[in-house]
Amino acid sequence: MSTRTWPSAYHEGVTAQLNSMEAARLAVRALVWGGVRDVVIAPGSRSAPLAYALAEAETRGELRLHVRIDERGAAFTALGLSLGSVRPVPVVTTSGTAVGELLPAVMEANHAGVELLVISADRPEEMRGTGANQTTVQPGLFGIHVRSAVDIPAGDDPTDAIRASLLSAKGIPLPPALADLRTLAATPSPGHATAPADLGPHQGAVGPVHINLPFRDPLFPEQDLQMDPGRQPAPAPDPDGHRLDFTGQHDAGASATMAAGPGGRPTGAVPPKTAEREPGWAINWPQSLTEPAVHATDERRTVVVAGHGAGAVAEAFARAHRLPLLAEPSSNARFGANAIGPYRMLLGRFGKQIERVVVFGRPTLSRPVAALLAREDVQTGLYQPEPVAWFEPGRRRERVISEPEDLSLFAGSGPDGWLQLWRRAAGAADVALIHVLDAEPALTGLRVGRSVWLNSRGRLVLGSSNPIRDVDLAGTPIDIPDAFVHANRGLAGIDGTVATASGIALGTRTGTRALMGDLTFLHDAGSLLLGPGEPEPDLQIVVVNDAGGGIFSTLEHGKVGEQASYASAVERLFGTPHRADLASLAAGYGIQHRLVKDADELDTVLSGPVIGRSVVEIRTDRSRLRSLHAEVAAAIETATSELLG
Repeated sequence: MSTRTWPSAYHEGVTAQLNSMEAARLAVRALVWGGVRDVVIAPGSRSAPLAYALAEAETRGELRLHVRIDERGAAFTALGLSLGSVRPVPVVTTSGTAVGELLPAVMEANHAGVELLVISADRPEEMRGTGANQTTVQPGLFGIHVRSAVDIPAGDDPTDAIRASLLSAKGIPLPPALADLRTLAATPSPGHATAPADLGPHQGAVGPVHINLPFRDPLFPEQDLQMDPGRQPAPAPDPDGHRLDFTGQHDAGASATMAAGPGGRPTGAVPPKTAEREPGWAINWPQSLTEPAVHATDERRTVVVAGHGAGAVAEAFARAHRLPLLAEPSSNARFGANAIGPYRMLLGRFGKQIERVVVFGRPTLSRPVAALLAREDVQTGLYQPEPVAWFEPGRRRERVISEPEDLSLFAGSGPDGWLQLWRRAAGAADVALIHVLDAEPALTGLRVGRSVWLNSRGRLVLGSSNPIRDVDLAGTPIDIPDAFVHANRGLAGIDGTVATASGIALGTRTGTRALMGDLTFLHDAGSLLLGPGEPEPDLQIVVVNDAGGGIFSTLEHGKVGEQASYASAVERLFGTPHRADLASLAAGYGIQHRLVKDADELDTVLSGPVIGRSVVEIRTDRSRLRSLHAEVAAAIETATSELLG
């Protein structure tokens, strides 16, 4: 991705150079006009003009500011805010290494299709390449991971460049004449198929952008500040004409309904935080979603695979066509009568009968599903009604289908007994799974995942590695879910999970629960730090602490580790054991901690509301993990052995 240097004095007839505060104020105004309502900023000198301009805007009630001292955590917080609010969210940094710290979140936003706006302050052009302090080449730093990158000359009006960047973040191609950019930029869009070819491999897909803003001295406002330190933030209009309230004092009775869109992202108004602070809110799940028309005339043994971001449309499609639904937790389609819970344990026995697969979203969790999609004797279709960022055209074997009628004709309807077979198998497998878990003398990751799945309301964030897979195996689908599920599945890293969950809770203004492993928690523990007066999320972090990395024991490395000659190496290199005291760590950040020791206590804790921040720790034994999964597989095999006759 090449960086575009925005034309100097872009507006015809404008030749005067702006000082840094004037340029920063215009930049903030363009962001607000483009729908930005939350901004995350890390402290720094070169970004000071933006900091002052943002503080002024917050005082006017135009946006909400979040300060973080660590740029990596700031970027993931912004990513979570965008996921939760369904709006573009900037992360603002000073120059130098601060910008490089944003790369992990930018990469995740790229592959997950999130409107993350990177705004990096910079030294002016004449200082680049001179060895000036904290100065490097920032334009183009993020390469192919951003939809657009713009370098705005110091002293120029940044308005049009920022509005154009807001369009790029939505996958909207720039018009020949940059007219009415504000209207376009403030319009939510899942992406456009008509994006120009110079946008790189992810044409028309929603994603991050990079705005580089050089500033010259002076970097501070004049004495007549445009803000009153004693003034309370006032509600300000959003692009739809509504008033925003960041104090929780207005619209105390407000509520919201959330509907999962085709891309799996929620839509609808975000309610203000109220004094009552319900632990969850009403979610308009798709009994109300119009069941898609069935154009199929043939009957086929098809299954619907719903990967990350599939959305409720996957459930409606499976229901309309009488097909089994194999839905990952973050598909937000794992509900209803067609959803098959422990599907990955059933594919070995029942998968041979499958003729076709319809894929919604991006499947990432299980090898059995990957093997099914790779089978040459199975025809596969990928529903892609809009551009996505997680694969490049021509790189996958599925037939890409964009029209619902074509998808219906490809899938066919399930023959008599097809769905019923899978439902009977799922019921038997679930009973066998529960029997194994109940026989365990102590809590396990699978038991915790099941309880979290069944007891969560509002928003649920699932960490990578074992936790999301535990929920995928043990989380029994229910009729109507109470939680909308998020997960960083763009690149499936463990980094930034605490910050992402915090951002989601802040963006939705509702109780949020996050399930993660101990290494994921420790990796991002710095994101627990909040300064006095910073907006605090309602976030409960459930940590399955097995004193290391348990997932590797379920893979080939676990088998290698059983050999005496490799046991210590596998434990050190993959198990990565530690003795961290999570209670002391939480106390150091001023966060409540509770150690849960049995299943009854766990269910009691999880059934309560999520208010404020807390850590719930469950200690488990990963030395039993490999054998436990083998026992579960054997029990399910036995329980379903008679179903094929």
